[in-house]
Amino acid sequence: MKLRTCAHLLLISTLLGVACRSPVDDPGSTLPGKCESESPVVAPQKTDILFVIDNSSSMEEEQEGIARELPAFVEALTQGSGVVQDFRVGVITTSVYRRVLFQGQVLDREYPDQSGRLQPVPDTGGQPTDERFIEGSDPFLVEKFRRLVAQGTEGSGQETPFEAVRLAVTEPLAATAISEGGNAGFLRDGARLLVVVVTDEEDCSSTQRPPPVTLTDNTSVDICSEQAHLLTSVDEYFSIFQGLHDSTGASREVLWATIGPVGLADKSVGTVLDVTPGGTFVRNVDCPTSYGPGFRQRAMAEKFDQDLNNLDSICKEAYQQTLVNIAALATVAQSIDVVNLPDPRLAQVELTRADGQVERCSVAAGDLRYEPSGEDRSARLYFLGSCLRRADDQKVEVKVLCAG
Repeated sequence: MKLRTCAHLLLISTLLGVACRSPVDDPGSTLPGKCESESPVVAPQKTDILFVIDNSSSMEEEQEGIARELPAFVEALTQGSGVVQDFRVGVITTSVYRRVLFQGQVLDREYPDQSGRLQPVPDTGGQPTDERFIEGSDPFLVEKFRRLVAQGTEGSGQETPFEAVRLAVTEPLAATAISEGGNAGFLRDGARLLVVVVTDEEDCSSTQRPPPVTLTDNTSVDICSEQAHLLTSVDEYFSIFQGLHDSTGASREVLWATIGPVGLADKSVGTVLDVTPGGTFVRNVDCPTSYGPGFRQRAMAEKFDQDLNNLDSICKEAYQQTLVNIAALATVAQSIDVVNLPDPRLAQVELTRADGQVERCSVAAGDLRYEPSGEDRSARLYFLGSCLRRADDQKVEVKVLCAG
């Protein structure tokens, strides 16, 4: 039976004429003997959002499409699913290296100013500033974000979003000051990381230098797909991302979303040859403006969400609903930080659903899991079973159950 509030317990015991036994009376109990006026506080939910923008020659229209729909994305983030949202956004590109066979010679190019580095926020005149990420509270968030998404089309045609993210969130960049060309300060202790990849091509990532795959001028073959066995595996990259920790030693929750070269109808992957006056090009089977089959892009998304709610097609005419769905990933965490909670057995969370119904969840009933606080980090409650949070929840409240 779920614990009840002290008022309920007193009423029941009065009506029945019997004493109500309480966990307070157990030997060695740490539970308070009376109801406290101060309720537990749900801390704002912190999410660091990293957009990975393909800046190759085919991405101008797609970048413009993303920029157009950012107001809906930001609005969905701000609404917050019943919990105050504390978010920030930064942008990196898919450009790390390019290895190509040209006139019988292998040419290597590096992109040292990109390669996982947070890109500068442009001013209204398009000039780079010292700002490398934008706080959710910034009154000019949308305008700055739109300028930041427009990363141009002079980047590498050998797209490596997985490797760019690895470089961005691990040492040395993650520990190097922004003033010295690093990303330190973007990832916060206690914050989740949401990665959003925007690309029209297959991933060609490797931790190896020089990269093991060499491109050619034969556009009828997708080299990165055909030689995927030479690249660093999706499993290995996923393991790296799942193993991230913050400076307190706490595991960092990582979410992943992709707007990529997958099918419009069913997020399918596979290759079709498209013969045009300009040549023969590899496309995704159901994504006519793509330049790759999408095997690795879909595989990474599926590692994070087997239902693929985090994956959509770059070939859509508009990205508003796609970005709103991604915002839901950022706002609906299945855990919350709490302070002023004297004992996990006392925790009751009330979820106000979209229809106004209130669902009550507790550790005692098994639909919440409690993780105690540690040095420099708050206690945390995890939602389970029927008490999983939803994107359209109106409110989340934590209350203390006590025995009068």
